[in-house]
Amino acid sequence: MKKALVLDIDGTLTNSKKEITPATRLAIQDLMKRGQKVILASGRPTPGMLKYEKELELERYGGYLLSFNGARIVDCYTGDIIYQRLLPLPLLPGLYRFARDNGCGLITYLGDEVISAFPPDKYVELEARINGLPVREVDNFIKFVDFDINKCLMTAESEKAERLEQELREQYSDRADIYRSEPYFIEVVPKNVNKAESLDKILPVLGVTRENTVCCGDGFNDISMIKYAGVGVAMGNAQQAVKEAADYVTASNDEDGLIQVIEKFFI
Repeated sequence: MKKALVLDIDGTLTNSKKEITPATRLAIQDLMKRGQKVILASGRPTPGMLKYEKELELERYGGYLLSFNGARIVDCYTGDIIYQRLLPLPLLPGLYRFARDNGCGLITYLGDEVISAFPPDKYVELEARINGLPVREVDNFIKFVDFDINKCLMTAESEKAERLEQELREQYSDRADIYRSEPYFIEVVPKNVNKAESLDKILPVLGVTRENTVCCGDGFNDISMIKYAGVGVAMGNAQQAVKEAADYVTASNDEDGLIQVIEKFFI
């Protein structure tokens, strides 16, 4: 029976040092050697996922990357984009004004760069560092961004971000999906784009049913796929709302929690 293991990256696949432990890597590769599918699903831009694609050898084993919270799907074997949703550019002026008036960061992505509307705050710098990408601050964000984008990201302190998330939803819920991937990251993605919707597009291509899919995550943006999966797994370090949505809670990302998942649901 063909199954799929779907993994968030930060706080799930990687430990608190942003590393895949050797034991976790071997367990995942053994799973792929037995013919099971592995999909990385992250809010990260595609270039920020490539390091882990290489470590797991997803090109060799035929894995997939779901980046930008599911707005883009890449076939690791061919390198082709097989599904993509774009954020409407007419939304940018309003998003820019909202970020400016509320004193929060605003970024998008171009190739291997993080494009920042304002001098980068500590969370924008964190996003760039996590993904191994340089930050480029531009003078006129609205005029500069005249290319296809999959998402924007706003940044703010957690309590402020929680409030701003609700305000953005009230203003843009008919044109975009708004949610936090981390307490301080507010994702703005095309309408009806989330990890679950993206999985619904790719699983039939793989010949894997929803019921035979195990999804693992720790953040708010993982809830959609955790609820969607045949088995939804929250890491021991997950946000409480994620644990409540899950069918199973495993050990933390610093305790090789994914090995426990593989042994319980795949072996």
